[in-house]
Formats: sequence, C-alpha cells, structure tokens
Amino acid sequence: MTDGDRRKRDMELDRQEIKRETRRYLGYGKRETDAATEEMIESCIDELFRICTPRFLERESSLTLPEGSAEIITDAFQTESRNLRKNLEGCERILFFGATLGAGADLLIQRYERIRMSRALVLQAAAAACIEAFCDRENDRLKAEYEQKGWYMRPRFSPGYGDFSLECQKGILGALEAGKRIGITLTDSLLMAPSKSVTAVIGLSRIPGHCTVKGCEACGKSDCAYRR
Repeated sequence: MTDGDRRKRDMELDRQEIKRETRRYLGYGKRETDAATEEMIESCIDELFRICTPRFLERESSLTLPEGSAEIITDAFQTESRNLRKNLEGCERILFFGATLGAGADLLIQRYERIRMSRALVLQAAAAACIEAFCDRENDRLKAEYEQKGWYMRPRFSPGYGDFSLECQKGILGALEAGKRIGITLTDSLLMAPSKSVTAVIGLSRIPGHCTVKGCEACGKSDCAYRR
C-alpha cells in the first residue's frame, strides 16, 4: 500500500459528522449556517483531508484499583482520581490510547493565522472534529476486536478531564513510545504537539457497560456515573 493509498484510507471518516461537529465547535449549535460559512467549512475539511496523516497507537496494561481509595495503578502511571475511578469500576485491564492528525494540520492553521484568521478559526474547529472522528473510528474497531475476546470497553477518558491529572500524559505517551512511533511529544506545560492529538485510557471489563464507546458527549444518560 502506498502512502497515498494509506492516507486515503485513514481519512475515510464520517464527513457529515465532522461538518456537524465543526459547526458546534464554531458555536452555531443547532442554528443554520449561511452559504458562505458552509462553503468555507466544506473547503477547510477538503484541505485537511488532503494534508492530514492520522496515526494511532494502543497498548494493553495491567490495572490495579485498591479498595477504599481513589488510587489507580497501571504500568504507565499511579494516580488518584475519583472521576477516572468511577469510569474504571469493574475493569480488570486498561488500554493506553494515542492518536494524532500529524504536524500538517498545525502547519496549515499557522499559515492561515498569518494571512486569513477567519479561515484559521474554521480550520481549528474542523481539525478538532477530525481528530475526534478518527478516535471514534478506532474506538469502534477496538470495541469489536475486544468483544470477540470477551472484553467490554468503557468510554475513553483523557488526562485533564475532571480530576484525572495532566501529569499522566507523560506515562501514557512513554508507554506507547508515541514520540518515536507517531511523533507526539509534550511541551513543558504538558500540552501535546502536534496539537490535534489525543491521549486517553480505556477500561476493559468482563462486564458489559451501559455507556457508548464514543464517550459521554454522545450519551443521553445524564445521570450516568461514567459521564464526564
């Protein structure tokens, strides 16, 4: 498979979903966009699809949840987080998850920040929608693979959500060897580069869950213990 073929396959994402999420990130909600905005959204998505090189890693790890505390112990980090602990209740293993659109998206946005800020803002929103769509697609693939082995996935949960410390980014990226393998690094302030990147953990349980694999934004159960 050539690089061109691989990029075409990797960007076979749900375009309509990306458009809806781009509008949401831009603050439109359920309001209609005008023709000029819709045209810019379409052209920004086209440009991102041409330039992005999405890549993905996962690694399975042991998981220990000591009773009577919020402590979480994995091969990559040891932390306390009541929010993540709720997400992982009933889990016996954990997946470390990393994904990125590659440096091309950042370079494209930076170029338009110098010459056309309005387009840069739409590109920011569209790129955020693209990385989430890519993560959702890989989640769906992993969900099918693990259910065949008798495991059920909990929603992915990223450092920075609730009380799950950003410091855990270091351990997750290290365990994935993400810098060497797909080019994700951390700044001193624990921000990822490229910026359109995601790290997360996903609990694995022998007990079927009651929340969607896409995460709590896609789940209508507002009183769910797993909700972000």
